[in-house]
Amino acid sequence: MINMEKYNIELIKETSKYIQIYNHIKELILQHKIKDHEKLPPIRKLANLIGVNNSTVVKVYELLENEGYVYKTVGSGTFVSALKKESMKESRNKEGIIHFDSGNPSTDMFPIEDFKNAVNMALTQDGSSIFEYDEGLGSNSLREKIVEYLKTRSIDTTKENIQVISGAQQGIDIVCKGLINYSDVVFVEEPTYNGAIEVFKSRGAKIISIPMLNDGIDIGILKLKLEKIKPKLIYTMPNFQNPTGISYSTYKKQKLIELAEKYDFYILEDDFISDFKFDSKDNKPLKSYDDKNRVIYIKSFSKILMPGLRIGIVEMPSELLTKVLWAKYSSDISTPGLIQKSMYYYMEYFNWNNYLNNIEKIYTEKYNLAKRLINEKLSDKLKVRDANGGINFFLELPRGYLSQDFTKFILEKGVSVLPGTYFFENLIDDRFFRLNIAQSSIQDLEKGISIISDNLDIFYEKYKLKTSINSNKLFY
Repeated sequence: MINMEKYNIELIKETSKYIQIYNHIKELILQHKIKDHEKLPPIRKLANLIGVNNSTVVKVYELLENEGYVYKTVGSGTFVSALKKESMKESRNKEGIIHFDSGNPSTDMFPIEDFKNAVNMALTQDGSSIFEYDEGLGSNSLREKIVEYLKTRSIDTTKENIQVISGAQQGIDIVCKGLINYSDVVFVEEPTYNGAIEVFKSRGAKIISIPMLNDGIDIGILKLKLEKIKPKLIYTMPNFQNPTGISYSTYKKQKLIELAEKYDFYILEDDFISDFKFDSKDNKPLKSYDDKNRVIYIKSFSKILMPGLRIGIVEMPSELLTKVLWAKYSSDISTPGLIQKSMYYYMEYFNWNNYLNNIEKIYTEKYNLAKRLINEKLSDKLKVRDANGGINFFLELPRGYLSQDFTKFILEKGVSVLPGTYFFENLIDDRFFRLNIAQSSIQDLEKGISIISDNLDIFYEKYKLKTSINSNKLFY
């Protein structure tokens, strides 16, 4: 039985909620008021206790896990780590660590000066009105600008169908609040983004995973599931999927919409970097093929602009507007006006298209280099998922080895990667890890992939005995 009293906290309005909750739980752990391997409260239960959204607690648990304070066990929950927490944190943050674990773009890509000028324009042009609550869909001028931008992505919409949101995570949360009830079925790709899984689980949804093939979701298995089970929603990343980097073929994009119409479900498309082509033959959003009004489209700007802005949009069918608007209002009333207007002035006056072209060149150079180095240095030592572009590569250790062991081992060598446990709802064999290139420089890519290559044989030898034991447990 979890003692909930110690988790309660009175939140200060002027400070970020999730940071306050994160610091509170971290202090409980460091002061040993929560013991090693003790289970943390379920997301919904803690959210209800403190009076916050489920997505806020999801974010807290993710941050605690990234910092090494907790670990997740599939199907069981979140537990306090037995590692020496301060030394773990120091190890992760010390100079010299190459971070292939973070999905945030490198700070040297941020257009700081131009955006600072956009903020000043917003303050000058809009004055004190910029700090009032916007209880509707968001800033009219920004939504009009987004409509123009989406047309360049082959999405024809109106500002009345766009809701401004505080990042993709909130987008997933408010769509779920508006659509998903307890015991509803949600289909997800396997593997997929952990933050989405946690939101669906927090709503009491039944999650069913559909495997990914090299050209997108396995349509054959999807059809078999649809014959027996009716989902309310399918969550998908059709372009440069996280964590695999896979993009759907044009056929599969069109087929998914056809199936949504036939079996009467919605598609939640999470688009974070389809703006760029990379190796893809078709990087158009799924929404651009939506002639059945079945796609709810979330567009995040965190990977192509600055993640700290926490801004994005949901474009949705008209019949869902009221439900999603209510869910947004209950989450935070509105995305800050200063952020919305600054985003508008930046897109309008600071050559948004030119900025995107520059970012595409940077990401494409990183992607091409990483793909070449991985193929040259790693493909003969482990299995590499065939990506079409983006910022993620998904790699697989030989059977019997564990990614949890590998991530700890390679961190000691100076490289941080993310284990595959983050991306599966039901993980039987943990052999996968994700390598993300968004934050790394060209030099770090070369150095980090070389470190992994140089140490793989050492890792295999060191954990050979453990592999033998694992194999015996598996087959006898």
